[in-house]
Formats: sequence, structure tokens, C-alpha cells
Amino acid sequence: MTQQAHPGTASGTGPISAGAPRTRSRTMWVGWIWFGGTMMIMLGMFNVIEGLVALFNDKYYVTSPSGLLVFDITGWGWVHLIIGVLAVAAGFALFTGAAWARVATVVLAGINALAQLTFLSAYPVWATIIIALDVLVIWAVIVHGKEVESDRTW
Repeated sequence: MTQQAHPGTASGTGPISAGAPRTRSRTMWVGWIWFGGTMMIMLGMFNVIEGLVALFNDKYYVTSPSGLLVFDITGWGWVHLIIGVLAVAAGFALFTGAAWARVATVVLAGINALAQLTFLSAYPVWATIIIALDVLVIWAVIVHGKEVESDRTW
């Protein structure tokens, strides 16, 4: 770092001129947004795989006697596939730091958690793990998203 970056140093240099760009150091909290983006990509890929399995082998998932809510296994396969593709796209968009990407990520993670909740009778342990990861992504993006907005250098 140059001496100009430290106003009032012992060398007698004054404050930075008005035209000089200000640099801001990145804190560790920005890493939570990277985590959220990475997890959205992974969750999206999990959903794509879950959707493809439901589409190609509808006997893989065993449902309870009460069945699934709203759709059959094939219908939920399409739902998971579409949500998965959108989640992967949102995860990559989150790396840009754009506000719309953060909103899209929170909305898609919430929709994915609800979809997994309705799919709970078919695959309870996996759906519970995905819901927990969705909640963690929502937390990371909401709590630490503002810092990304002020630090677009990454």
C-alpha cells in the first residue's frame, strides 16, 4: 500500500485527494454469499437429479398410503427439475452480487423448501436435509447480502 492510502502519516502526506478512488477491504462476511451461491448450485443439481430420477423411474420413490400432495411422482419430477435448473441459474447469478440475484435466490430457496415439504412422504430424510440447507441459504443471503451490495469488487 502506498503512503497516500494512510492520511496523516509521519511522512507528512495529507489526506487523499477527492479524485482518488477509495478501496474498501472485503470482510469475511462476503464469504457467506459465496457459500449461498455455491449451495444454490449444489441444491439445484440435487433437485435436477431428484427430478430426473422421478421422471425416469417412478418406482424409485416409495410413498406412504396417503400418497403425495397435489401431483403424482412424475409431476413432482417435473417440479423438481424446473426448480433445480432455476436454482443453478440463481446460484451463478448470486456471484455477481446483484440485488435481483439475492431476491431470486431467497424466493427459489423458499419455493424449494415448500416443494420438499410436500415431497416429504416420498423421501423424508433427504427432503428434511434439503429443507435445512434451503433455510441456511436464505439466512446467508438475507443477513449478509447488504455487504455484497456495498462491496462489488469481488
